Amino acid sequence: MNHFLDINKTSAADLHKIISEGHRIKTARKGLPKGTPDAEQPLANHMVALIFEKPSTRTRVSFDVGVRQMGGETMVLSGRDMQLGHGETIADTARVLSRYVDMIMIRTFEEATLLEMAEYASVPVINGLTDRTHPCQIMADIMTFEENNGPIKGKKVVWTGDGNNVCASFIHAAGQFGFDLTFAGPEQLDPEQVFVDEARAKGVNITIERDAEKAVQGADLVVADTWVSMHDAQSARERRHNLLRPYQVNDALMAQAKPDAKFMHCLPAHRGEEVTNPVMDGPQSLVFDEAENRLHAQKAVMRWCLGA
Repeated sequence: MNHFLDINKTSAADLHKIISEGHRIKTARKGLPKGTPDAEQPLANHMVALIFEKPSTRTRVSFDVGVRQMGGETMVLSGRDMQLGHGETIADTARVLSRYVDMIMIRTFEEATLLEMAEYASVPVINGLTDRTHPCQIMADIMTFEENNGPIKGKKVVWTGDGNNVCASFIHAAGQFGFDLTFAGPEQLDPEQVFVDEARAKGVNITIERDAEKAVQGADLVVADTWVSMHDAQSARERRHNLLRPYQVNDALMAQAKPDAKFMHCLPAHRGEEVTNPVMDGPQSLVFDEAENRLHAQKAVMRWCLGA
């Protein structure tokens, strides 16, 4: 049994195996209707709990479809259904769920909730997102880049905007997959220094650059994310827009990157804010490929968790 909690907590060898498995799974399904079961059914007779304290589109649908394609069944639970850590301790919830289901995916706020769930569950736990990290998204992103531009090792990735949870997992991935990452954003929104230091200790270059145009020079991949979250107050939204406006990804910025550079965004995107329509819908954009690959990469993660 393996938990998939963060990219930096999973060995590089296993991460590469998961990516390779994601490619294999995707290839095997080419041309099949979405509802067609996989030829292999590693989750047959398995029940998977999908817990959402935070709302979701891609995470919910991709995990639900992935479990079903691999022969399993899902139980989708919201924060209202469970009241995690309120009516019952997270530890007790983990123990109880482990008696009913074979695997747990949780999308939550506090990292501590995820860690306590994993500590007391006797079945695999997958991090579907916390306020601190988003590893499943980055596994899909690595898979997407490599199927278009080859191995990501030694490449230059540029993150523009807020050093948020998705950025944190990209920094984790830099250390594990061996690529360099430049963060281009305001000082107030820098990524956590502990993540930067850990990646640098593994021999990759993690650069902090305030000038967006300078940052993307020679980039193989440019990545953006939303400037505000759904929970931010209006005053916070206005402050963030003022801070982040110089880091918008547009045609002029992409022109500073390599000619074959790609653009990614984990979605949902606020078009006209962090990225313009011509970039989102242009030939360098991989945003919908990476959204699709959430399905295939997460199926590979689930198989790895179960040793299937």
